[in-house]
Amino acid sequence: MLPEPALEAAPEPASDPAPTPAAERPRRCRAAPPCLLASRQARAEATVVRVRHVTIGGGAPPVVIAGPCSVESREQLLATAAAAAAAGAAMLRGGAYKPRTSPYDFQGLGRDGLRLLREASEASGLPVVTEVMSPEEVELVADHADMLQVGARNMQNFPLLRRLARCARPILLKRGVSATLAEWLLAAEYLLAGGNSQVALCERGIRTFDSEMRNTLDIAAVARVRELSHLPVLVDPSHATGRRSLVPAVSRAALAVGADGLLIEVHPDPDHALSDGPQSLTLEGFDELMRTLPGPRERPATGIRK
Repeated sequence: MLPEPALEAAPEPASDPAPTPAAERPRRCRAAPPCLLASRQARAEATVVRVRHVTIGGGAPPVVIAGPCSVESREQLLATAAAAAAAGAAMLRGGAYKPRTSPYDFQGLGRDGLRLLREASEASGLPVVTEVMSPEEVELVADHADMLQVGARNMQNFPLLRRLARCARPILLKRGVSATLAEWLLAAEYLLAGGNSQVALCERGIRTFDSEMRNTLDIAAVARVRELSHLPVLVDPSHATGRRSLVPAVSRAALAVGADGLLIEVHPDPDHALSDGPQSLTLEGFDELMRTLPGPRERPATGIRK
């Protein structure tokens, strides 16, 4: 039988280092963890994100980005792009790569979808934003899109964020469904710290106990993030509600609290869409919504510094 090892006395704890003088500590945002570059303390002036000729943030009129959840066909996308441009949208959205909960759902057209987005952009004159899902796809997507989107599921995909920080394209960073404001801003910090200053945030609803809507729009988060950060904040009322009937009212509410823009899903035939049909506006419904949104001179005053 082996002898039991002798017990050694625990080492004395090292003495705490002298506290760092307050003047030497890095400045932190009020979201608790250190988000040095995304905070208002680091930059009081609002960041302006430029996507070709479109200006987002910095007191510019709110932008509306419209298009289908998924690129399904050439006819579908070109019709949507033409209608969106005619109604006054500033940019075109559409998914070529779709992260879906079920592996059996439509996953997007991939490279073919990217080529269709480029064609639709050239035909309509609208810059394109589309989602990128992995670091390996960044270069390919950037060759076809004017702005790259980080979806809610990938908000904390850190290899992707690090790669996008070195990308020459503006980034639209969606909030994760269970992410705190601090986690959202720290995800943006990865992009800023890596060298990409052209970052816009997008509130798209969070997961709560309620099952009546797809998600719950955290409307107060829009106003709060604009206090905490200089980055522009957009709202996605389509994913936030999951209901077509609620998109117009929620869009107006988002602009009322100071959102810098809207991301709205539009489809020529939502009832037969391959993804997110119930939350997509018809082409006619989108045109009607655009007629009810406040114009540039009617933007509500929020008290937030521009």
